[in-house]
Amino acid sequence: MNLSMKEIITVSMILFAVIDIIGSIPVLIQIRKQAGSIHSEKATLVSLGIMIMFLFIGENLLKFLGLDLSSFAIAGSLVLFFIALEMILGIRIHKDDMPATASIVPVAFPLIAGTGTMTTLLSLRAEYDSVTIIIGILLNLTVVYLCLRNLGFLERLLGPVGIGVVRKVFGFILLAIAVKIFRTHAGL
Repeated sequence: MNLSMKEIITVSMILFAVIDIIGSIPVLIQIRKQAGSIHSEKATLVSLGIMIMFLFIGENLLKFLGLDLSSFAIAGSLVLFFIALEMILGIRIHKDDMPATASIVPVAFPLIAGTGTMTTLLSLRAEYDSVTIIIGILLNLTVVYLCLRNLGFLERLLGPVGIGVVRKVFGFILLAIAVKIFRTHAGL
């Protein structure tokens, strides 16, 4: 096995843009206010479990459903496209409900390890080896954990304007990633 630092950085940046923990800070602040607290360790570990499990059984699940990886990747690129539009335009296309167990739902799933992340993991698996993807997941979940632990500090540091700028920048990056995945799997 030959690990490439360039591939690890690429995978990590793709996951960072999809997970968008910085862009999710406003949502996380609202969740914390509604639920009282977010257990950063629990949310991070559950997210890790979901991502690793989907990385390894997601493709078999698709086969069981009669779907191929390219079809799922193209569908996923469309999901990422709409997520990017939400980030860039500041609109909500989907509605999230707020249950009492905020650390698991909606923080771990679907905010961190949601459909966009799962789709991205399968798309990445078509291009990169599992060890590289796992390293990318671990690097991202370290950032997620630190953000969840320091949510109040980040809120004060970035302010509303900074959070908005970061969200739009990562929206454009995610939009480019969605187009690349679509082009790669659609044969364009």
